[in-house]
Amino acid sequence: MIHVEIDGRPVQANAGETILNVLERNGVNVPTLCHLKGLTPTGACRMCVVEVEGSPTLVPSCSYPVGAGMKIRTRTPEVLNARRMIVELLLSNHPEDCLYCGRSGKCDLQKLAQDLGVRQRRFRGAKSEREMDVSSPSITRDPEKCVLCGKCVRVCEEIQGVAAIDFVGRGARTFVGCAFDRGLNVSSCINCGQCILVCPTGALTERSYLNEVMAALADPGKTVVVQHAPAVSVSLAEEFGMPAGQDVDGKMVAALRRIGFARVFDTSFAADLTIMEEGSELVHRIKTGGVLPMLTSCSPGWIKFVEQFYPDFIPNVSTCKSPQQMMGAVIKNFWAQREGISPADVVSVSIMPCTAKKFECGREEMSHHHVPDVDYVLTTRELGELLRVFGVDLTAMEPETADTPFGERTSAGKLFGASGGVMEAAIRSAHFLLTGREMADLRIEPLRGMDGCKELHTEIDGVKIGAAVVSGLGNARKLLDSIRAGRSDLQFIEVMTCPGGCIAGGGQPLGADPESVRARMRALYQIDENAPVRVSHKNEHVKRLYDEFLGAPLGEKSHHLLHTRYQRRKVLV
Repeated sequence: MIHVEIDGRPVQANAGETILNVLERNGVNVPTLCHLKGLTPTGACRMCVVEVEGSPTLVPSCSYPVGAGMKIRTRTPEVLNARRMIVELLLSNHPEDCLYCGRSGKCDLQKLAQDLGVRQRRFRGAKSEREMDVSSPSITRDPEKCVLCGKCVRVCEEIQGVAAIDFVGRGARTFVGCAFDRGLNVSSCINCGQCILVCPTGALTERSYLNEVMAALADPGKTVVVQHAPAVSVSLAEEFGMPAGQDVDGKMVAALRRIGFARVFDTSFAADLTIMEEGSELVHRIKTGGVLPMLTSCSPGWIKFVEQFYPDFIPNVSTCKSPQQMMGAVIKNFWAQREGISPADVVSVSIMPCTAKKFECGREEMSHHHVPDVDYVLTTRELGELLRVFGVDLTAMEPETADTPFGERTSAGKLFGASGGVMEAAIRSAHFLLTGREMADLRIEPLRGMDGCKELHTEIDGVKIGAAVVSGLGNARKLLDSIRAGRSDLQFIEVMTCPGGCIAGGGQPLGADPESVRARMRALYQIDENAPVRVSHKNEHVKRLYDEFLGAPLGEKSHHLLHTRYQRRKVLV
């Protein structure tokens, strides 16, 4: 430990750590724009500058190491003027459309201007002009709102290992774009939306389908149904100022009915269905010498990643559709048939924590006789906006239960929202399918938590099972590369595109810190602990669906409706 002084107050610091770390630990708020915790600091934006006695210039606290006896000043006139100047210069080249911007009220640049007392525009002149990129079904880019902080570039390359966007040009002509300045739709973008979560302005937002959904709700000729993903109920509360991790499942169901959805279904039901199909597929591959390790197929960003960067692993990917698409297929076929409604007159909406789901529902493989399994996907954020537009106060709702038959779920299906949850649910049912017995302890601790890589090696009735769980596609790269290099001790691998899983998906509430994400995860595990049924193979309505319609897992009808195919995807630029 070393001794330093902050604004005249003595504190202790660890040798070699950055000034910013010391300041944050001691309750000193220093503004940042380019800083991302966990990644090597760049000091690019200079918002975090402080004064260090003896230094001829202001220094960036995010990248400057502390030294013994250092005297740091964080609020001198020179420091405050420098920060204001940076904000004023950024605003001089920024659109003046805050009233219409989707990030208004949640914009870091807007907050910095307010906090630093910037109340007028001192610098005027010609602004840079660039066209919006609306080519992607998931993400919209508005380069005119970009402040060149580089967060999106770093997350895409260093966390996700995709590098779909980068800095283009030099000096005042620099902008963030795709290769050859083409659209996201022909780039290597996997639609995960992690760039949206770190963007400090409205330069990156999800592609909104709110108008289409509201038009469908107003159409008397359409039956509009909705499904909600496992992670949504433990994150939607944050959109309405409630504590992170609060489960508002019942209130959300009531709110969705209030705004006009004819049926409200729980995607966790389809997660149970996925386990029956995926677990059976895993057991079949193990018993028959099929392609191993089997890779999960629930995360559409991950699927596109494999198709683009690791096409040799496509045979390893489970042929199961994701829970969203399974639910959509069952709704448009079994449910519509039972209700006497033409599938073409059913509008199937899903509420997801994921922007890549918008891309997934538009895939050619995800339709039956040219009728899509799912018509529109809204993110958790969009659901919050939809409820506000309709004047529905989530906090005032009396809890209601989802509609049967697709509202009944086990807690195993609910675990799909967290990294490791798919694997845990699958192993619970695989144990039963292999042995005919339930596991003595359903908690599988090695698969839980926020670590980007987790492994489990066990034996079930003499069958050795090696399982791995990774989240964040940079971690997936490392694991797939090790398998390419000869690693052979794994039979089943779960991959979630977003670090931590769907609880930290690209469509989740903005501004969440790591502790909020952990709170969402804890909420899912608490739901599991308190549930009466915790294994997918005991979902009575899933059993009925097989008895009345599908036949058996991996059967002809289930294969036709619930399974799909993937193929090598070329990236044009």
